[in-house]
This record gives sequence, structure tokens and C-alpha cells, in this order.
Amino acid sequence: MKKLLAEFFGTYWLVFGGCGSALFAAGYTTPTGVHLGIGFLGVALAFGLTVLTMAYAVGHISGGHFNPAVSFGLWASGRFSIKDLVPYIISQCVGAIAAAGTLFYVWSGKAENIIDNTKAAVFATNGFDKFSPDGYSMLSCFVAEFILTMFFLLVILGATDKFANGKFAGIAIGLALTLIHLISIPITNTSVNPARSLSQALFTGGEPLNQVWLFWLAPILGAIVGGLLYKNLLEKSEND
Repeated sequence: MKKLLAEFFGTYWLVFGGCGSALFAAGYTTPTGVHLGIGFLGVALAFGLTVLTMAYAVGHISGGHFNPAVSFGLWASGRFSIKDLVPYIISQCVGAIAAAGTLFYVWSGKAENIIDNTKAAVFATNGFDKFSPDGYSMLSCFVAEFILTMFFLLVILGATDKFANGKFAGIAIGLALTLIHLISIPITNTSVNPARSLSQALFTGGEPLNQVWLFWLAPILGAIVGGLLYKNLLEKSEND
């Protein structure tokens, strides 16, 4: 139960901190017209910092997945038991949805904040075609999410390898997620995390919710490939 609670809180913090920064701080302008928003760089750092901080806070309890794709990738690499896969994913999704619900409550406290689910990236959702922030096609978005999640798993598996310096694993993983966001916010608004995509889309409905399938399929497939690549091609053995 402690492992599942750790995954719940870790995923909650990821969605609340990452998506919250996009909603409240990315484009903030003061009433006098001064732009103080954190922009893409700030949002990317926010997502990376949520994972970095929770990796050290609760990573020693659950392994610090906070992402269904990561759980699948660790299973594919042989580092995670299949019997724990569904409970972890449920905890991650519940944590993400709870965070999105909190964000929605706070965000709706401002009268002009109305969700228009005909627009790209509304309520920090992910999307493709006209729901991509910069209009990228479904195939482009699929490839981006697949490749980015695959490399995310390679970083996670390498940084947490028994031969690596585990004290710095959280930093490497957090910075990897930051880099991923710097690359792909204009493409898909960056998912690489099915729970994060589902949670925001549930509160928008419409086409963002209809497109969530891509942000489950591409990251999970990418993570599985990353896990298999590391296990079979990169993982160091005692004899190497």
C-alpha cells in the first residue's frame, strides 16, 4: 500500500506542478501589462523538477515511476513485476486525475477561465493535427512521443543501473524530462505520460479526450522498446 500511495502522490505532484505551471504561470501578464510568464522553458523545468523532487522524496518507496509508460518500460526491462503493473497504473491515474481536479477547481476560480475544447492545448491537454500546439500531424506526434519516451526509459534505466551512481539518478531523470518538454511542447504539448494526458483530457472532453489514445499507445510502445533495448543491448553484466 505504501508503494501505491507513493505513486499516487508522485503522479499528483507531477500533474499539479507541471500542468499547473502551464495553466497559471506560462503566459502570465500583470494587470498593468508587464509580462512575467515563465514560457516554455519554465514549464519544461517545472515538469522536470516535479520528477526530480519526488524521485528523492518517495522514489525509495515505490521506485518513482509516476507514469504508466515508465512502469511498462521497467517491466519490459525485467526490473518490475507484471503483478504490480495494474495496481501501479491505477494509482498513477488516480493521482493524476485528483491533481487535474484540484487544478480545475483553482483555475475555475477566475471568471474568464472557460474551457474551450475546440482549441489546441486547452487546459494543458495534448493533441495532434489542429489540436497540436503548432499543427503537427498525427504521425509526427506519434513518432515524437514514441522516440522521446523510448529515450526517457534509456535514461531512467541507465541512471538507476546497479553500476551507475544512484545518488544522481533523480537529477538525470528530471533533466531528461525537462529536455523532452523543451523539444516537444510545440509538437504535442508533451505527454510521454498516459496518466498526465488522460487526467487533463477528462476535464475538457471533446476532441482532446478522443485523441488520448495516441498518448497512451505511443508512450507505452516507446517505453517497452526502450526497456527491451537497454536490457538486450546496453545493460552491463558482471562479466563485462
